[in-house]
Amino acid sequence: MAKGILGKKIGMTQVFTEAGSLVPVTVVEAGPCLVVQVKTEEKEGYTAVQLGFGEKKAKQTNKPMQGHFAKAGVKPLRFLREFRISPEEADQYKVGEAIDVSLFKEGDLVDVVGQAKGKGFAGAVKRHNFNRGPMSHGSMYHRRPGSLGATGPERVFKGRKLPGRMGGHRVTIQGLEVIKVDPEKNLLLIKGAVPGRNGALVQVKKSVKVRS
Repeated sequence: MAKGILGKKIGMTQVFTEAGSLVPVTVVEAGPCLVVQVKTEEKEGYTAVQLGFGEKKAKQTNKPMQGHFAKAGVKPLRFLREFRISPEEADQYKVGEAIDVSLFKEGDLVDVVGQAKGKGFAGAVKRHNFNRGPMSHGSMYHRRPGSLGATGPERVFKGRKLPGRMGGHRVTIQGLEVIKVDPEKNLLLIKGAVPGRNGALVQVKKSVKVRS
């Protein structure tokens, strides 16, 4: 069965390993998630499993989504996300079944997907780590982006690093190690930092990276 689960980022802390070393970890409340739909190649054109996470009041759910949840026989859920699976794995999922942190074990490598914190409009120094200009002799060129180049075409080339919106985009961190699994509290302790603010939705799935 392909490994994938939805969760909520709780925050960061640190734990001691059996060897006595101190490890920074991110605590994720992962699941339990419900299988809302299993998509197949014949009907939808691709195979995927749709998981739901987080309770939601029925009156806050529109009529089409109420029908979608009623068809699956589950209560309305706040978040819905898809995980691609192979056609052979489609038969392993049943609509309405619960998926919890028992999918993972200590030492597994996972990829965590979340939305980075939005930082608003930022200049090139903060956004792209540019060096600032001289601060003396009245240069008046302290934190500006610098020459845009391309004087012949008389336009700015696409991809030029300029001031603009910083953060608020989808980020995937690969190859993070699962330090501890707590099935009773539905908690995953993942080594290192994961994207997003505390309380934000994250996706935890089996890593595509291979341990070296």
